[in-house]
Amino acid sequence: MMGIDKRFDIVGLGEPMIEFNETGTALYRQGFGGDTANFAIAAARQGANVAYYTRLGDDRFGRMFLDLWAKERIDTSAVGIDQNAHTGVYFVTHGTDGHQFEYLRAGSAASRMTVDDLPLNMLRDTRFLHVSGISQAISPTACDAVGAAVATASAAGASITYDPNLRLRLWSLAKAKATIEATIPHIDIFLPSLDEALILADADNRDDVFAWCARHGAKNVVLKCGAEGAWIWQESDGVPRHVPGFAVQPIDATGAGDCFDGSLVARLAVGESLLDAVRYANVAAAISTTGYGAIAPIPHQADVLIKLVNKLAVTMTEAAT
Repeated sequence: MMGIDKRFDIVGLGEPMIEFNETGTALYRQGFGGDTANFAIAAARQGANVAYYTRLGDDRFGRMFLDLWAKERIDTSAVGIDQNAHTGVYFVTHGTDGHQFEYLRAGSAASRMTVDDLPLNMLRDTRFLHVSGISQAISPTACDAVGAAVATASAAGASITYDPNLRLRLWSLAKAKATIEATIPHIDIFLPSLDEALILADADNRDDVFAWCARHGAKNVVLKCGAEGAWIWQESDGVPRHVPGFAVQPIDATGAGDCFDGSLVARLAVGESLLDAVRYANVAAAISTTGYGAIAPIPHQADVLIKLVNKLAVTMTEAAT
């Protein structure tokens, strides 16, 4: 991909959402979220030239997103404003079973995107396109738009990355499986978490997940395993490889997978191998869990590189003793 001359390194497409994240009894901190929107900011903070496509409500929350993206140096020239719909909102609460989500997204502006709305010139002028199963789930027209975007960008030479981000509140498992399985052959890097992959593959273990991915035409799979790191599987050799995680004291894992995705693709955009990009993404995602919210704790490139250098130094010292 380094040899392809394109205006953008990465284009993300999907639904941004205003976040209210619980920080105490009846106390919520306002932030920003939405899986592909989180992705775009993570990629931009790692130095990538990023554009984002969505539709926003003509409301205060929509304007807040435009201000945020301007500060993050994300191109929003193709973002549509819907006069008749709202920007989506979600709430995060925390308990012994982890974080829980409640959404106010029905009829959101992003869910009203259609194939006819797509910024075709932008999609033809990027080296990577990132899409999500959530964007496919929020409405039939948005699902069609994702498919058309993938086809347009791919035909123009882009690599496609895809996180299924399974959300069974949005659609049935049967419909999710059918849509995700139909999408896998058209993408270059599949980015599921282990938990959702086990559900989608109806599997009990990692090897069965990779076998399911292979049956459905996957080329490259990065299986995200939280604190344990990630596993890489590539069609070229079929040998799973483990990339250990980076140890931190986590506070809130909201958006960590999206941070992983954005950091990974940003490193691929500068020519790193998939293995090295996953090592980097593990560190970035771990750092993002040390603060509240999906966006605020996403690290910048310099922060991640410092952690990587320190980790390498420790590893070399341990190997020498």
